[in-house]
Amino acid sequence: MAEIAFELFNNQLVQQLVGEADSNLRLIEKMLNVEILSFGNQITVKGANSDVESARSAIETLYNKASKGIEIGEQEVKAAVRMSGDSHSAAEVNEMSDIVLKTKKRYIYPRSAHQAKYIQEMMKNELVFGLGPAGTGKTYLAVALAVSMMLEGTIDKIILSRPAVEAGENLGFLPGDLKEKVDPYLRPLYDALYEMLPAEQVDKKLALGEIEIAPLAFMRGRTLSNSFIILDEAQNTTPMQMKMFLTRLGENSRMVVNGDLSQVDLPRGVVSGLRDALDTLRNVHNISSVTFSSEDVVRHGLVAKIVQAYEERSKKQQEND
Repeated sequence: MAEIAFELFNNQLVQQLVGEADSNLRLIEKMLNVEILSFGNQITVKGANSDVESARSAIETLYNKASKGIEIGEQEVKAAVRMSGDSHSAAEVNEMSDIVLKTKKRYIYPRSAHQAKYIQEMMKNELVFGLGPAGTGKTYLAVALAVSMMLEGTIDKIILSRPAVEAGENLGFLPGDLKEKVDPYLRPLYDALYEMLPAEQVDKKLALGEIEIAPLAFMRGRTLSNSFIILDEAQNTTPMQMKMFLTRLGENSRMVVNGDLSQVDLPRGVVSGLRDALDTLRNVHNISSVTFSSEDVVRHGLVAKIVQAYEERSKKQQEND
């Protein structure tokens, strides 16, 4: 067992950090199996060595966030604990906690070490693959960075796309014109935009073509410059579709390709374009990939448990095979 005591200098920020009736500290205690005592700006943590250090790192991360005006709630506490428990140094945790994407409606920041790495890779590289289960923030964070870069004037256009494989041959029987037929499959992309920009701005940018949301087939024959291009549900592309999409990249553009290889909806025997691209581009420089797991799921806590259960079953099946 270990015990450490440390001091945080701004009492007002400490009050925000600990939460009402010390609720944030109680959550850290529960997640890390430690005991935390607070008196004024003095914090004492008791528990196993590694857990004590993780708790201290999480508390200091939350203090840093509070100092930047970020409201500290349950999700922020869980994010700080996730990052502190991933064997990162204090300097690395502080660097990750400094990442903030500014949009018109909210500030968006990583809630796990993988999310922080994902944002960093998108900032550095022109092509990034985001891999892993739903709920890990792949598309949401990509849209957030795209919106942030547009507001800064770094890019002129945001293009969001995904294949409409789920519609299959039944697409033609859906009511409405082509846009109305495919919009239901693009709804998650609209939802992300409306969370980051006022509705009237989203509608205006869509009307002007500054933001474009389109099915993958609409990308053929184009060269996309000064743009941030996101392909969602990329596991449902064929190799030819993926090659077509990747070769749309133009000057001063960034491209993010997201997908979950455990959720392929292609016909049996058809190779996923996402898997094919990862194999083909393995040794190409300036291309990065970030893999998420159930530990990065930031939706309802039960979602993470569901994803983890499926991952464990899949692993056992692979071992048996």
